[in-house]
Amino acid sequence: MSRSWPWFVGMRYLRARTHNRFVSFISSISIVGVALGVAVLIVVLSVMNGFETELRTRILAMTSHASLESFGTGLGDWAAVRERVTADPDVRAAAPYIQGEAMLLKGEEVSGAIVRGIAPAEERRVSGLGDKLVQGALEDLQPGGWNIVLGSALARELQVEVGGHVVLAISQGTVTPAGLVPRLRRFEVTGIFEAGMYEFDRGLAFVHLEDAARLWRMGDQVTGLRLALDDMFLAPAVVRRVATELGGGFYVSDWTRQHVNFFRSIQLSKQMMFTILLLVVAVAAFNIVSTLVMVVKDKQGDIAILRTLGASPRAIMGVFMIQGTMIGVAGTLAGLALGALLAVNIEQLVHWLEAAVGTTFLAADVYFISDLPAELRVRDLLRICGTALALAILSTLYPAWRAARSQPAEALRHE
Repeated sequence: MSRSWPWFVGMRYLRARTHNRFVSFISSISIVGVALGVAVLIVVLSVMNGFETELRTRILAMTSHASLESFGTGLGDWAAVRERVTADPDVRAAAPYIQGEAMLLKGEEVSGAIVRGIAPAEERRVSGLGDKLVQGALEDLQPGGWNIVLGSALARELQVEVGGHVVLAISQGTVTPAGLVPRLRRFEVTGIFEAGMYEFDRGLAFVHLEDAARLWRMGDQVTGLRLALDDMFLAPAVVRRVATELGGGFYVSDWTRQHVNFFRSIQLSKQMMFTILLLVVAVAAFNIVSTLVMVVKDKQGDIAILRTLGASPRAIMGVFMIQGTMIGVAGTLAGLALGALLAVNIEQLVHWLEAAVGTTFLAADVYFISDLPAELRVRDLLRICGTALALAILSTLYPAWRAARSQPAEALRHE
């Protein structure tokens, strides 16, 4: 009992109703402040985690984990190269592709796009394009059919639907008696995909690999191979190892390099937001200092009696540290519950607010995605709650030290 009494007294002070209502009010404000700071920090980091995950998922659905391209005009004997690449234990699949820039024309509408020639069956093994089609099917791209699949935003820009036709023009010209004219080909739109990322929906189109080879006059060559790996986070190391084993002479790329600025900016923003919002938690936590200072002033008589009965300065210090720590614990747990609740339902709340005010908070052409996903990560929750508790405990040291230095005779003289 002699060892546990500081805990008992500290908890009793926390629960007891004091005649000084202002002290109780400040204690409540401290708890609310810590709770709001922790909740805001959880929501912001969860939204940024969700944005990062959603962005990575949408990018990988339309690109690939890694790619190999040959220097020069194209990659010849790509079937043999693919066989050697897929022999690597970390490579799940490899698909050939031909890629180039083109202009798409529909009546008076003109739009530039990246056109990628693919083999539909092989493409399904390295990307999620087949699951992104909202109209048509990937298998509708047949060799010699001169069919094309457009992004949803690109189709709206050209004012074309499935069954319509567009003219594809590339920069490689054809020599005629009238001079050099762009190479043109009429394509039928057989599918429309929607990746949910404006960069792809607005600027990407797909045709069959053989049609692309005839259009760009690649013959049996392709631009390169797109790789799907068992572990996408090993992409930089795996693609370089594969290129080295092939004897070099390849341009290698992976998903971390293709959109490195996006992910770097997200990581930098997360670090900055954590630091800035942590100041909110710090202000709320250090408000515990003023609370405990007033409590120590209010309990001078109690401190003097305890010291007279033989309580050590360390035990007195423990009483008020326990009281302040429990304020921090209460605020942190309340903030954890509130933050997790908001983070889980943030997407629905945003849609409700958009409908209520009649505006769109996230324009797809500005923010790349139009949703506000959130992803709770245990590591972030532990870091936020641990930091908040550490700040709360730190805030108790000075008031508790002041209480431990109180002189019983001086305190009882004024009682």
